[in-house]
Amino acid sequence: MSLSAALVLLAAAFGTALLSSVFGMAGGLVLMGVLAVLLPVQAAFVTHGVLQLAANGSRAILQRQHVRWRILLAYALGSLAACGLVLLLAFTPSRPFLYLCLGLTPLLTWLPGDRLRLDAERPGHAILAGVSVTGLNLTAGVAGPLLDIFFVRTSLSRHAVVATKAATQVLAHLAKIVVYGAALLAPGGEGMPAPWILLLALPLSLVGTYAGGRLLDRMSDAGFRRWTRWIVTGIGVVYLAQAARLLLAA
Repeated sequence: MSLSAALVLLAAAFGTALLSSVFGMAGGLVLMGVLAVLLPVQAAFVTHGVLQLAANGSRAILQRQHVRWRILLAYALGSLAACGLVLLLAFTPSRPFLYLCLGLTPLLTWLPGDRLRLDAERPGHAILAGVSVTGLNLTAGVAGPLLDIFFVRTSLSRHAVVATKAATQVLAHLAKIVVYGAALLAPGGEGMPAPWILLLALPLSLVGTYAGGRLLDRMSDAGFRRWTRWIVTGIGVVYLAQAARLLLAA
């Protein structure tokens, strides 16, 4: 990886951790898109998992008093099932397919959550969230908008939403590292960033997480939900354009 690419990755690690800490999912979308440009797809999944594991893990720890552990346990059961299924299928998406999924995923924020009546505080729904969100995470790299649908009807505050979603995404990123971990074990790392880059990126993710948490404290619950939808939709449009460009160039 060139020095310029390494600097882009480090900047993305900080900026996307900040975004995720404020909005819960926008940062992951941006980071996956950046990594898919810089790295082979399998290495992008693993690197995304490592960096987002640090960002989400630190966010869950910093706001652990807001995590709803019953939701997390039920989610974990569904997540394990999805992880096992994808391992059996041995599926790795192409770069155009990845960008197509990244572009379509934000459209899930516009589904009528009230009509779907999904509620992560209900154990059965939390298990369904684990299955569907982890499955999408292992094919598109991110699944924040889908996860958000399960939190629309909850009575949780914005802090509880961000903290609990961060805890569930720790499991999702661990799943990516396990399923696509061959990129780490193969000789030369199969396109993985040099260890020193990851060592610098991890603390930057933690700093971004802390800074984003301070911004979240200044935002209202209504503003939090409104801005999240529009930001991720804009990101999705960019990814759909990228998918179209790659498909036409093929």
